[in-house]
Order: sequence, then structure tokens, then C-alpha cells
Amino acid sequence: MAIRVFLIFLLFLSFTNLISALYEDQVGLMDWHQQYIGKVKHAVFHTQKTGRKRVLVSTEENVVASLDLRHGEIFWRHVLGTNDVVDGLDIALGKYVITLSSDGSILRAWNLPDGQMVWESSLQGSKASKSILNIPKNLRADKDDLILALGKGCLHGVSSIDGEVLWRHDFVGESIEISRIIHSADVILVAGFVGSEFYVYELNAKNGELLKNNHAALPYGTFGELLSVSSDILVVLDNTRSNIVTINLKNGEISYKQKQISDLIKDSSGQAVILSSRLPGMFALKVNSHVLVVKMTNEGELVVVDKINNAAAVSNALSISEDQHAFAFVHHGDNKIHLSVKDVNNWNGDLLKESIVIDHQRGNIDKIFINNYVRTDRSHGFRALMVMEDHSLVLVQQGEIVWSREDGLASVVDVTTSELPVEKEGVSVAKVEQNLFEWLKGHVLKLKGTLMIASAEDVAAIQAMRLRSSEKSKMTRDHNGFRKMLIVLTRAGKVFALHTGDGRVIWSILLPTLRKSEVCEHPVGLNIYQWQVPHHHALDENPSVLVVGRCGPSLAAPAVLSFIDAYTGVEVNSLSHDHTVAQVIPLPYTDSTEQRLHLIIDVNQHAYLYPRTPEALDILKHEFSNVYWYSVESDNGVIRGHALKSNCKAVDEYCFDMRDLWSIVFPSESEKIIAAVARKPNEVVHTQAKVMTDYDVTYKYISKNLLFVANAAPKSSGEIGTATPEEAWLVIYIIDTVTGRILHRMTHHGCQGPVRAVFSENWVVYHYFNLRAHRYEISVVEVYDQSRADNKDVWKFVLGMHNLTSPFSSYSRPEVTTKSQSYFFTHSVKTLEVTSTAKGITSKQVLIGTIGDQVLALDKRFLDPRRTLNPSQAEKEDGIIPLTDSLPIISQSYITHSLKVEGLRGIVTVPAKLESTSLVFAYGVDLFFTQIAPSRTYDSLTEDFSYALLLLTIVALIAAIFVTWVLSERKDLQEKWK
Repeated sequence: MAIRVFLIFLLFLSFTNLISALYEDQVGLMDWHQQYIGKVKHAVFHTQKTGRKRVLVSTEENVVASLDLRHGEIFWRHVLGTNDVVDGLDIALGKYVITLSSDGSILRAWNLPDGQMVWESSLQGSKASKSILNIPKNLRADKDDLILALGKGCLHGVSSIDGEVLWRHDFVGESIEISRIIHSADVILVAGFVGSEFYVYELNAKNGELLKNNHAALPYGTFGELLSVSSDILVVLDNTRSNIVTINLKNGEISYKQKQISDLIKDSSGQAVILSSRLPGMFALKVNSHVLVVKMTNEGELVVVDKINNAAAVSNALSISEDQHAFAFVHHGDNKIHLSVKDVNNWNGDLLKESIVIDHQRGNIDKIFINNYVRTDRSHGFRALMVMEDHSLVLVQQGEIVWSREDGLASVVDVTTSELPVEKEGVSVAKVEQNLFEWLKGHVLKLKGTLMIASAEDVAAIQAMRLRSSEKSKMTRDHNGFRKMLIVLTRAGKVFALHTGDGRVIWSILLPTLRKSEVCEHPVGLNIYQWQVPHHHALDENPSVLVVGRCGPSLAAPAVLSFIDAYTGVEVNSLSHDHTVAQVIPLPYTDSTEQRLHLIIDVNQHAYLYPRTPEALDILKHEFSNVYWYSVESDNGVIRGHALKSNCKAVDEYCFDMRDLWSIVFPSESEKIIAAVARKPNEVVHTQAKVMTDYDVTYKYISKNLLFVANAAPKSSGEIGTATPEEAWLVIYIIDTVTGRILHRMTHHGCQGPVRAVFSENWVVYHYFNLRAHRYEISVVEVYDQSRADNKDVWKFVLGMHNLTSPFSSYSRPEVTTKSQSYFFTHSVKTLEVTSTAKGITSKQVLIGTIGDQVLALDKRFLDPRRTLNPSQAEKEDGIIPLTDSLPIISQSYITHSLKVEGLRGIVTVPAKLESTSLVFAYGVDLFFTQIAPSRTYDSLTEDFSYALLLLTIVALIAAIFVTWVLSERKDLQEKWK
């Protein structure tokens, strides 16, 4: 009896251990989340004596945030949305952060300490115009500041206390392009151009009434923005960019004069630009690589105060006293950045002059913002916030970098993966000695931490050592394939390698081919591909990736290619070509060095082979007739299929002409292409057969050449609500891209986009909006091969009389059948993805990026078209779930837990070596990584498995067996003595 109680107690302990492993307890063990803000556009310092010092910023990712000046951490932030672009940012009343966004139509006030919205005003207007936010500097916090907001062709006077629109002046009828607003005392000057006519409107600041209207005709056009040097003097360049035009507004009269730039600087052959930096009584003019600081004298003459070579950026003026204004500029030299702060009124001396060493992979400085503080000796010190070329943010103070933020990761364009190095056997003596020293150092630090005498630096060192010694953060491959490198390309043209274990940056490189230069003025990074993936030579050769870009946003811009070593982050090679890039086709062929073949298609219907080697050329010629691809022309409503034809007539032997195999032209009056999705080329399908109810076997139609296309009615191709249900419909197609044959077509009446879709194996899942039901829907279509449906007789398999091993060809007319079903879904969807595993055995989950910037994992069984209201017993045994009109949203199914991936743009899934596990990477303004097991970890023990309890259980069972055996022997002996 005692033994039974003991065994029950052990069993209870085992179940208690399982129950305590709650889902929330695993958060952070196998996932990580990183928050960013993006490239900073506006920055305002708030460094009053009371309260924590911070800097308020707005970014190109439409983020408004408050950062800690000490560490660069985010106090609070708001991601406003894709279309809510922030046009201006400032502080009012010393406690409100004011933002103007959405082309000047939305004005908001945020509470400075916690970021809570205080008020929001909608500003009316009917004409697209420049957006300007103007807030006068008021030292009294109890006095209402008049906020001037220009947008949609109207100027609004808004109260900073409650956001009430006090007055509104409409400039729509004036046809003026407003460039500058000057607020002085009770008068507001609004200046702008109508063609070559310069207009100035004088308004009453209290009620917005028009006091005076004056204009003057300029004998030439203008270029760039109108910059105010003082309250009554403006400067602008003429349309030839060779003359500076000075406009004087004194006494209500408009007078102007011009000065040639050649009179200010001898070498003025380049294009001149007036920088937007606001300096009292002066302005900055950029010519070639020089920046001229030009001062306006009392007589109205322009005088060059200083000429700065290799200048990177110039800040706005900062008022440090009533009659003292300072501004900063930085220039490059000697592999350093030289920061200078000067007094506007005293140019001879420097308020600050420092040299800072900054990682050259950050590039040049794009913008600079300065702030002052009072030192212990009562002198003025300065801190500079620098926005770098790679979109990172750096705070510099006293010649040192206080902190930096890699905010370029907020604008990820494309993602690929790479394996980590193989762990090599054998350790050198130097490494052993280093490990011994690190071991002793680590134990000393741990002892100090145990005795609670460790300093903040010691605590950071202990945490870093724990991170290095952690199994998930090692820099070598693991047996399960969980440790990999995520190689991401950002909008700034910088490539990062992130470790999947903890998300740290392994290496980063700002690609020279994607930096601004005279040859490439507006470079754009497009995609990143796996270039070389060594398997047989994994110990000898490093993998590499290919980055494809172009020198400009248009398709006519020439292509640039960069080849990067995946382990070291070094650019191995780079190529700039005369041909363009419209499409990149990774081919399923590799050469003897395991480089993958790629075709780059240009806009002139030519295909270029890479790598440009004779071996690659021979491989392509051998597979010449097996290379097919397609192109989608959404604007024209045409889908075309292509193949290689012959070598180009030019000398280049790696250039090929292409021929059109087929084309599908959709009628423009009834359909418009809004989405096109294909299968992943590297997706693994475990089996073609699928067992249905009553052991009936059907065969999936598996083809890598399938394309899903969604078309919408022209009136319903815009935003939701732009069309009535009678005017809206969706038509979906499944097309074979080799022959152009339409395998399936279906129409959804009363529905419209946007359509998000994912294609996997033989099924496609797509999301859209149903106008009749006023709800979102998700539909699923599965395609089956009817030509193999007769392979059900066992004797046919025994005698080999089946067609399962016959070659599959897209040119053989397929006999396909489809099954489809539609379900209501609660949320709007940003993106769809599906889990992928090494062998394709594990059940699939559809990953849904919701409008709430979270990722929901939905079991594919919920999207089974065979679901019925009352499934039979055989269907229940087959795993068929009873049909409901809506898909369930289970809180525990959010793989992002309670976190948000703000600005979610894409989801990437990568198979691990362990079949049960799939790696998921979601990116937007934030980054998120996790591991998921759609069918649970059936092939491994979880990381939180209690090995101690298992050992205790085994010991207890052995002891129980021994005790039972002794008791049994004793009982048998007693029985024999009776």
C-alpha cells in the first residue's frame, strides 16, 4: 500500500511539472523582440531642470517618440500609420508635443511625460499644398500659444490648450504656393509664389483677417525653398541656380535684388542648394562639396563668413541667451568627424571644437541637431544628435559617443537566411589560455555579484558573459538547426546579419554600391538572394549573398550588384552595369563552386546570366529549354509567360533574347489585377497523396509553376467603401505559368480588396472584404490531380500498373478538380505566410499578420474546404472540424503574445533541421523572432523539460522495484513456512 501511495505521489509530481509550464512562462526563452523608430526627420530637445531629459523625434516611418538623453531608450512612441506622414513637430506650453501630419490635415497634442494624446484637431482643406507647423517660443507656460498650421491650402490658427480652431484663412482661391510663414507680434506674414509672381499676405494673428496683400513680379523663376533670414528678409535661388535672390519686405513694400554665386566663390561650376538650416541673419549655401556660410549685412549685402570643406550637415541656430545664438556644423577628415559650434555674432572663436571617431559603416552625417547645457564651471557645453547615412542615431557629448541606435533596422526591405559556421574540432593553445583567463575572470565577477559588491560595469560584464556562454547565442551551427543568421537589407542600402538566438547584430556593412555618388545619385536596394551555399565544402568556403539594386527609383536606372561574404560581412565583389533590372530569376542550378545561377531581366526584354563564367553558361545551355518565367503587368492587366530564345546580337555572350510563350489579357473595363502570388520555389512537399474520408485517396496537384491572381472590378480596386456591393466583385485565377492555362476561376460578387494571399503545396488561402456582409472573409482553394485518381487498387501498385512515377509535365493537359470554402474573419490582414519545415511532414499553420500588428497562427485544419456542419464519425476520425461561419481567434494562438510588431510589413518562415519546428521572423518598425511547433515538439524534448525530475523518477522506480522484490521474496518465504 505504501508503495502505491509513493508511486501516485511521483505521478502527481510529474503532472504538476507539466501543468506549471504555462505558455506565458515560455515568453522570451525562444523568441526576441526589438523596438526601433526609423530615420529621424525632426528632433526637439527638452532639457529643463525638472523632469527627465529627453529628445522628441519624428521619423520617416511615421513614428513620434520620446527618447532618454542618457541611454537612448524609448520613453514612449506612437506609430501613426502608413498614410499618416508627420510633417512637423514642436513643443507648446512646455508640456505638449505638437505634431502636424497627413498633409497638414491632422494636428495632435501629446502629453510630454507619458505620450498620452491630449487633443486632436481635424483641419479642413481642399487643395494639395505644402504643410507647415509654426509655434512661437513662449516662456510662460500659462499663456496660450497660437499654433499656426498650414495644410490643404488653408492656414489655421489653433489654440494649444484644447486644440480649438480659432480662425481659418483659405488660400485655395489665390492659387498661391505658400513657402514660408513668419509670425511676429500680432502680425502673420504668409509668403509664396504664383509662377514668377511673389506674393505676401499680412494677416491679423488674433482673428486671421487679411490686413494687406502685396505682390511683385520677378523677372526669373525660382528654385528650391524660400528661406527666411530675418523677420523681413527672405532668400531663394533663381531657376538657373547661379544667382541668389534676396527679397526685402520692410515697410510693407517688396524689393529684391540678386547676386551671382560666382561673386561669392570662384569655383561655382556645380549645382547650388540653399540648406534649410535656420540661422539668424545668415544662411548656408552648398556648392559642390563646399558649404558657404553667408551673412546678411545691415546694408543688405551678402558676405561669405566661412567656407567649410567636405561639410556633411549644418544645424539650426540654438538660442543660449538673449543675444547669443549658436549653431553647429560637421565635416569629415582624417577618418574622423569634426564637430564645430560657433556663435552667430562672433565668428572668430569656437564655442566647441571636437573630433569624434565613428564607425565608417554608418556613412556620412545626414542631419544634426544640437542642445546646450551648463557645466559645473558655469560655461556652456553642447551635445549633438546626429542622423547618419545608414539611418542610425548617434548622440555625441564631450567628444565621445554617449549612445547609438541602429534605427536603420526599422526599414527592412528584404530578408534571406544563412547557416552559421560549422564547429571545428581541435582548439589552439592560445584559445585555451584565453578561455582559462576568461574562466578565472568570470568566477571573480560572479563572486563579486554574489557578495553584492559588483559595480554597474561588473554587472554588465556578467550579463555579457552569460550571453556568450548561452547555448542559443553560440556562433556555430547546432544539431537542431535553430541557430542561423538572418541577413536583412534595409532601405538605406545597409546589410545586417542578425543572430536568431538573441537578435544581436553579428556584422553590418553599408554597401558602397548603394551609396549616393556622382555616378549613382539615388541608389535603391531591391532584393537580397542566397548566392553561394556550400554543402560539400562547408569547412573550406564561406556562404555568400547577392544584393540587387539600381541607381534610381525608375525601371530605366542601371543595375548594381553586390556580393557579400555571409560570415565576415565583407563585400567580395560589386558590379555596375549599363543594363537595367526589372526582374531577378533565381534558377535551380548550381555550378561546381555551389554558386547559384541567376537571370536578371531588363526592361528591353533581355536576360543576363550570373555568374558570368563559362561553366555557368554551359549549365544554362544544357537546361536551355527548361527555363520559364512569367511577368505581371498590373497597370496594363496583362500576364505573360517567357522563355529563352537565343544569344543577344551584341557581343555579350551572357546576354540572351527572350520570347513570349503566351499572354493573358484581362478586360480593363471589368477587371484589374490587384494581387499575384506564387509558391515558394524551395518548398518541400512530403507526399502527393492525401487520405480522405473512408480511406479514399486523392492526389494533390503539385506544381512549382502555379500562380494565384486576384482581379477586382475597376470601381472596387481602391479603398473599402469606394464602391457599392453591386459595383464590386473579385475574380480569382489559378494559372499554369508554363502554358498559360487557367486551371481554376471563381468570382466573389459584392467583394473587394485589398487581397492578401499565400500559396503552399496544392492550396491557396486569400483574404478580402465582403461588402454585402460588411465583414472580412478568408477563402481557401485546394487543387487535386484527377488523372491519378484511379490509383487505388493495391494490385496495380504490386504489378506496377500505376502512373504515379510517370513524368509530370505542364504541357500535358491536366485533369484537375478543386475544393473551396469561405469563412468570415474578424480582423483586417496586413500579410499572410505559412510555416515551412525541413521534410514537409508537420502540419501547416497559416500565419496572419493582423491590423493590430500581431501575428496569429491559425491551424490549416480550420481552413479545410471539407468541413461540414455535421461531420460523420469517419470525418471526425480524419480530423475534420465541424463547420462554422467564422474562423476562431484564440488568444493563445498569437505567437507574438502580448507584443506588437509595429508597422508590420512582412513575415518570413525558415525550416529548422528538426522537423517539428519552424522559425518565424516578422519585421516592420519592430523586429520579432520566434520558434513554433505546429504539431508540438513530437521529435524532441522541450527546453524546460525537468531532467532532474526524470532522474529522480527513475531512481525512485528502481528503489520501488528493489523494495517490491524484497517484500515479494519475504512474502514467498512466509507462504512456504505455513
